[in-house]
Amino acid sequence: MSRRVVVTGLGCITPLGNNVSDFTRALQEGESGAGLITRFDTEDFDVKIACEVQGFSLADFLDRAQAKSFRRTGLTSHYALAAAEEAMEEAGIALQDIGDPFRASSIMGVGIGDIGSFEKQVNTLAKKGPGKVSAFTVPKLMPNSAAADIANRFQLHGDSFTLNSACSSATNAIGMAFRAIKEGHYDLIVTGGAEATVTPTTIAGFSAMGAITKQYNNDPRAASRPFDLHRSGFVTGEGAGVLILEDRERAMKRRANILAEVVGYGGTNDAGHITQPCETGEYAARAIRLALNEARIPSRKVDYINAHGTSTPLNDKTETLAIKRALRAYAQSVAISSTKSMHGHALGAAGALEAIVAIEAMRTGVVPPTINLDDHDPECDLNYTPNEARERRIKYALSETFGFGGHNGVVLFKKVA
Repeated sequence: MSRRVVVTGLGCITPLGNNVSDFTRALQEGESGAGLITRFDTEDFDVKIACEVQGFSLADFLDRAQAKSFRRTGLTSHYALAAAEEAMEEAGIALQDIGDPFRASSIMGVGIGDIGSFEKQVNTLAKKGPGKVSAFTVPKLMPNSAAADIANRFQLHGDSFTLNSACSSATNAIGMAFRAIKEGHYDLIVTGGAEATVTPTTIAGFSAMGAITKQYNNDPRAASRPFDLHRSGFVTGEGAGVLILEDRERAMKRRANILAEVVGYGGTNDAGHITQPCETGEYAARAIRLALNEARIPSRKVDYINAHGTSTPLNDKTETLAIKRALRAYAQSVAISSTKSMHGHALGAAGALEAIVAIEAMRTGVVPPTINLDDHDPECDLNYTPNEARERRIKYALSETFGFGGHNGVVLFKKVA
């Protein structure tokens, strides 16, 4: 059995807005979500900036009783729940519309999890002793909380779980959800990713390894500059993105508004260095080709790529090589952008937010820009849509993510006529 899989709902919580409409508008206008960190005192930190979600309260998305029932879980899960609420509403699916609950599930990607809750309880343990540690500690720490809470909220009784593959987590989750529906195991899956990692430990850890930029504390908006000659590391982001995937026949039968079709997925592993990508880009390129092969389309059909584009010296150079390897002569013609230049690197949630960007680019016919691309790196010589959005008819859009551990994930979407 091979079924067609479509997207019928989108939802997001981001540093650029807590719904898809605001997020899309901000990206098209080239806004930056970077600013000084407000979550903790950064006086002793080399890095003082991040892309933080602003003005978020779960109570704005769920009624009071529902929000209270999820108090045992942490911010990562709350972001996921809020994004899922928007996505299910857009899909037009209420609890009574789920159908067979054993044919519905949630598959979420989380890279690190609710480390803020962990930090808080470790401090409590050290200062006040074990008797003061919260009874909610373990539920807040569980990486599966996002998927479990979504399943709980919408009564999805299928095999729901969280996938962890670092920065590729959400893309791999979407890919697995796509395959599960395509192969007939499920009819409906709530999928995507969530992350809440603007915390002291995360910032200090990434800073110690030289992954995040330390050069733009006085100019946060300029800090994330993918493919630019003067890039020096990523800016930490956070949030959640959720997609509702359905069997196409089911969606058409209930007259759903179909936003896009998922037509290909590719995943590989560099099987090399734990943090550095393969310098030739060959394994990332293979992931791209696998997605194209599954869709049975040639490389020249790809109109837009939302690049991983982290703003690190190694990633942007090797990703450029990967795109060239995968698309060959057509690599120079495809429109590319890294929206991490605006919303930061959301780690395990990145692939979900950027899948939404790809779908919205198809829907609106607007390629969002890569901001801060002022001085092109000669080794990054493709069309990265510098600084201003561009209009373009997009039929096929790729979203690609590459994570620590050598993980490479690519999802291919097709516009619905």
